[in-house]
Amino acid sequence: PPASQNNEQGSTLRDLLTTTAGKLRLGSTDAGIAFAPVYSTGTASGKSGRTMPNILDDIIASVVENKIPPNRAPKINVKSEIKDEPKDDRKCTQDDCSKLYSDIQYSWICDKHVLWLRDHKNNNNWKLFKECWRQGRPVLVSGMHKKMNFSLWKAESISLDFGNQQADILNCKDSIISNTNVQEFWDGFEDVSKRQKIKNGETALLKLKDWPSGEDFKAMMPARYEDLLKSLPLPEYCSPEGKLNLASHLPGFFVRPDLGPRLCSAYGVAATKDHDIGTTNLHIEVSDVVNILVYVGIAKGNGVLSKSGVLKKFEEEDLDDLLRKRLKDSSELPGALWHIYAGKDADKIREFLQKIAKEQGLEVLPEHDPIRDQSWYVNKKLRQRLLEEYGVKTCTVIQFLGDAIILPAGALHQV
Repeated sequence: PPASQNNEQGSTLRDLLTTTAGKLRLGSTDAGIAFAPVYSTGTASGKSGRTMPNILDDIIASVVENKIPPNRAPKINVKSEIKDEPKDDRKCTQDDCSKLYSDIQYSWICDKHVLWLRDHKNNNNWKLFKECWRQGRPVLVSGMHKKMNFSLWKAESISLDFGNQQADILNCKDSIISNTNVQEFWDGFEDVSKRQKIKNGETALLKLKDWPSGEDFKAMMPARYEDLLKSLPLPEYCSPEGKLNLASHLPGFFVRPDLGPRLCSAYGVAATKDHDIGTTNLHIEVSDVVNILVYVGIAKGNGVLSKSGVLKKFEEEDLDDLLRKRLKDSSELPGALWHIYAGKDADKIREFLQKIAKEQGLEVLPEHDPIRDQSWYVNKKLRQRLLEEYGVKTCTVIQFLGDAIILPAGALHQV
């Protein structure tokens, strides 16, 4: 019950959170909008053990340790239910969800590891999402671009408004970062002939790294910021004002995670000779993240794969049947390829990458963590070895225009 109705049951959420302020140390996230950093199975140091706090456990422990008086006057009224939430605590498996949530359009993909919410407008999506989120599963919500002002997110629009800005641009193949004029990046976004060349004459695969981000995003792009916020999926969780967005409601003296948003823009791998590299290497987020694909550019120029060639590259992946069906839908525009791993597999993947590094004659320093350092893109051959030698299966997801991918903290992924 709400604390204001029965303070014999304990104090308010704010009171409980503030008692753990000295214990919790939240880090920052690499990209996207972070929310509700409830747990992380990854480690910052590469050593086994728990480094990120489980907020709920710490709250409970703090209540026990500090013996919060039951008669403490509540400061705020925190309601535990959202309007229209069913009062019974229904638990959902993939088999019985169809009966419990018949009013929601959804499917399971990647061997039922990822929930796909197909109707972004359904106000009941959060109820099914809640059941999936408890299990630490990724969620895909499609059609978000239909809620957005598409003209704001076109490459030429951003280039026109902000081309004179300076930003860090990453060469994805050799990880060289340079500070340069943003206009150069956008000029080559869809025109391969205007892209930089590397030493051997190959076209560079560039990424505009997290520009702009956080408060800079809001200050530089107020219209885009508002458009993004009003278009977020599952606003109960993702919106800064969402009732279930715990990170946004932490007291001000906490070390908060970087809640973004961040704009991540990159050239397509399809226009390069080497298709075994990615624009985002394998890494872990310390907070939950939602990533929305707001624009997909169609590259033109010599050496660029045709549309059928790009689709063929996607089809060579180990894809779910539903994703293959989406690829054949002419109304869908694929833009990004994701490989996702459960947080529980982090130690196995770390050990595997260190093994591969030794095989390749690379120096493996004890203080270096291949996941934290984001030094690996696990190609198809390595993904197969990871399955055969360590039993770790890759969850492959194609992100189409308008898709929002929501990842729980601790989930490993590359793009």
